[in-house]
This record gives sequence, C-alpha cells and structure tokens, in this order.
Amino acid sequence: MVDMSYKNDILTAGLYGEIDHHIAPKIRSEIDAKCENLRPKVLRLDFKAVSFMDSSGVGLVMGRQRCISLLGGRLEVVNIPKQINKVFSLSGLDKLGVLK
Repeated sequence: MVDMSYKNDILTAGLYGEIDHHIAPKIRSEIDAKCENLRPKVLRLDFKAVSFMDSSGVGLVMGRQRCISLLGGRLEVVNIPKQINKVFSLSGLDKLGVLK
C-alpha cells in the first residue's frame, strides 16, 4: 500500500507490497487526495519496498504524473527494485524523465 510524508514541498509516497489491479485504485485515491490538499512542488513515488507490480502500477505512475503536472508540480520515481525496473523499461516509463 502507501505511507506518505510531506516535507519542504515534497510529498513522498512510500509504496510497499504488491501493486496490482486490486490495490492500485486505493493507492491512487490516497495520493491524489494528499496532492489536492497539499499541492506539493514534487511528488516522489518511492518503490523501495514494492515486491510486485503489474500494468496497473504503470497506470498508477502515469496517472500521478498527469495529476501532479496539472497542479504545477513534478513527479520523481525513486528506489526501483530490479524486478520492477524491468516493468518500467518494457512499458516505456523509463523514458518519461521521472526516474531518479
């Protein structure tokens, strides 16, 4: 799921566990609500503790980029595990310029 913290205009969403079509909508709504409320300059998605991600995780990242852009901020994706990095590469997420 997701643990969030906010400091210095950066909202960090620490994702953990498995991100699939059952979990992604809940994560999405939690992150979007915080972004609407706080309007951070940076939304940082931290994948360090993610053990599995399917295409709904790809949609989660792409949708959060759109959401934060509309609010005038930018997205950063950090700490991508090796097994998840393959999904990022195959989906083209690595070409969005958000990976740090």
